[in-house]
Parts: sequence; structure tokens; C-alpha cells
Amino acid sequence: MTQTGSDPKQTNPAELENPTSKKLQTFFTLIDKSAIVILALIVITYLIFITLPIASIFLNLDPTQIGTQLQNWQVINAIQLSLYTSAIAALLAFILAVPSAYFMATRNFPGKTIIDTILDLPVVLPPAVAGIALLYAFAPRGILGPTLTQLGITIPGFTIAVIIAQAFTASPFLFRAAKTGFENQNRDIYNSAQILSGSRLRVFFTISLPLNMRNILSGTLMAWTRAMGEFGATLMFAGNLPGETATMPLTIYTLLYSNQTGAIILSIMLIALSFSVLVIVKLLEQKRFGAKK
Repeated sequence: MTQTGSDPKQTNPAELENPTSKKLQTFFTLIDKSAIVILALIVITYLIFITLPIASIFLNLDPTQIGTQLQNWQVINAIQLSLYTSAIAALLAFILAVPSAYFMATRNFPGKTIIDTILDLPVVLPPAVAGIALLYAFAPRGILGPTLTQLGITIPGFTIAVIIAQAFTASPFLFRAAKTGFENQNRDIYNSAQILSGSRLRVFFTISLPLNMRNILSGTLMAWTRAMGEFGATLMFAGNLPGETATMPLTIYTLLYSNQTGAIILSIMLIALSFSVLVIVKLLEQKRFGAKK
């Protein structure tokens, strides 16, 4: 019986599937392009949503009034006070947050997650709640109030209250940045240094601190900027007294209805400061300062 040979004109099954496959490929390509367009529109909308209010501040500035406003005593006092209090608050945050971050990053103990959450809490705590909390802690009728009163110390209504409010709300930014750096450091280097040195304190100052200086510096800048912009807790805890507790954000609030140009100039200064700090922090994160990328 003669075996029938394969027909050379017979259609390959793969070829039968090609039209369907090409249609599916075209369909998914169209879906991908549509998704990219939709994502681009979302990004543009988000960019406009953020940029438009900020741009409106610059558009309402009268350039001819800049020189006059920079001689306004309220504006000058607000700038000087904000620089002074935020610098001390950032220093206080550094003293408290960096060692705490090192301890939390290198130690395991019961309740660590709870303590870590408490130390991060001011980041998400409403400013008004932070202000009330500070009042109940340090006001004359607060928890520490009677003791402070006996020592002749009154905090609310004075510059020290501004510093405490700023440090309270800003220090978690430094704590989180430093803790992330300590957690990501090379454990082999740390363990070898600890074996060779035998002193945890020496290892901290000679190994851990220098290796994580980039994270600490970016965290310090973020904490300082947050202190410069602190409003709610300062208003609730320290008050709004010109020359004593009226920082730049509080002065903006005061001048908004009486001297809008002064409020706009202070706002632009804070916007420029915030933008500059964010650029520096991003550069630090990308390791562009003398480090290989």
C-alpha cells in the first residue's frame, strides 16, 4: 500500500494562528500606548495641581515692593527668629535623634516596634494635636508645669516654646533618615570594627557615623526645613507674639490680611528654601558628592 506523502500546499497550523496572534499583539500594543497616554495625562494633571498654587504666589508678587518689605520690621524679625529657632531645633534634633536611631537600628528588644512607632508619631500627628500635647506637658498647669514653675521657668509664650515645638515636629525626619542609614550599613565592616576596637562608642564615632553622614546630613536638612515651616504646634504652644514667637509661617498668617506683599515675600522665601533643600537631599541620595554612583 502506497503511503501518501505530505501535501506541499498543506497550510501550517502555526500560519493559521498568525493572523490571530498579530491581532492580539496589535491590541496589546494599543493598550500599552493608551496606558502610557493616560499615565502621562495623570502626571501632567498632578504637576499642574502642585505647580499652579505655587506659581500663583509668584504671579501675585509686586517686584517694586520687595525692597520696602525687606525693611519691614515684622518681616525682618520673622526671618531672624525663624533662622535662630530652627537652627537650635535642628541641633536639638541631631543630639536626640541620631543616637536614638543608632540604638534602634542596632538593637533588638521587646517592644521595639512600639517605641519606633512612637518616635515616628509626630510626622503624622496633626499640628494642633502636637501643640495641645506640648501645652499639657510643659504649660504651668501641665505635667511638668508645677516643677518648672518652682524653678522659675515658664515656657509657653517664649522663644523656647518655639524651639521645643519645632524640634518635636521635625526630629522624626532626622531619626528616620539616620535609622535607615544605620540599618543599611555594611554589617561586616561594623562587626569587624567592633571586634578590633572592643568599644561600641568608638565604633559609632569612627565607623558608623562617618559611613552614614550622607543620610544624617539629608535628614538634618529635612528636619531644619520642617522646623522653618512649623506653624500649628507653634501657634498652639508658643503663641503668635512679634519678636518673641512669631516665626515666618506665623507672620505670613498675620500679614495675610494687612500686608499681603510681605506675606507673599515670606512665602516665596520658604518655597525657595524648601525647593533648594529637596534638590540637595536628592543629590545626596544619588551619591553625587564625591562618591561613585
